[in-house]
Amino acid sequence: MALTLRVDGVDAGYGAVRALAGVSIEVAAGETVALLGANGNGKSTLMKCIMGLVRPSRGAITLEIDGATHDLTRLPAEAIVELGVALVPEGRRLFPKLTVEENLLLGAFRPTARSAIAKNLDFCFETFPRLKERAKQLAGSMSGGEQQMLALARALMSAPRILLIDEPSVGLAPLLVRRTIDKIKELKDGFNLTVLMAEQNFTQAVRIADRGYVIVHGKIAFTGDSAEALNNNDLIREFYLGA
Repeated sequence: MALTLRVDGVDAGYGAVRALAGVSIEVAAGETVALLGANGNGKSTLMKCIMGLVRPSRGAITLEIDGATHDLTRLPAEAIVELGVALVPEGRRLFPKLTVEENLLLGAFRPTARSAIAKNLDFCFETFPRLKERAKQLAGSMSGGEQQMLALARALMSAPRILLIDEPSVGLAPLLVRRTIDKIKELKDGFNLTVLMAEQNFTQAVRIADRGYVIVHGKIAFTGDSAEALNNNDLIREFYLGA
């Protein structure tokens, strides 16, 4: 599967507030790449730039798929989804007054995914048995961990090739964080996905990441070519591990 996501020298922000400054990252097919950083350092803004929800003021974002290169800065969000990019947003952003099953079906609006609704629904219910048990329950009445499962499953219903996951640990108890991170790896392997995961919980993110970037004040402060390199970095030891 030929796929490469490139972010090159991106500046972005909100009005007079600059959230990203010269950010460059790359994600290749089959990788799980962690984007590490504390709250307010630009992780979510970068995810939104990739999805076409925030437009960079400078720089390029390209997605290369099967020999064709697409400029994501010129495409609307729905066209980016159609290319096979799916976002699991921070805070889940479910439809609380719709059922679990209705939320999942809304995730399959992408034309490419419509022919595989039954197959993908079965996969989601097999991976998350709790969702199958609660298929007719309103999403807003579920626990935080269950809602995170649903947000992940809804993204999978679009039959993505690259999955962007923004802060999957937010609002979850430590045990549920570990289970959620494990599920992301399981889904990545089972669905043959490429994953870019923004996360502030360094210890959990590095367990499943092939490599990663550390973002500080809107700039890439460190690039780790492996999980080991991330673990042994002085910047990470200072800010994340309390060393």
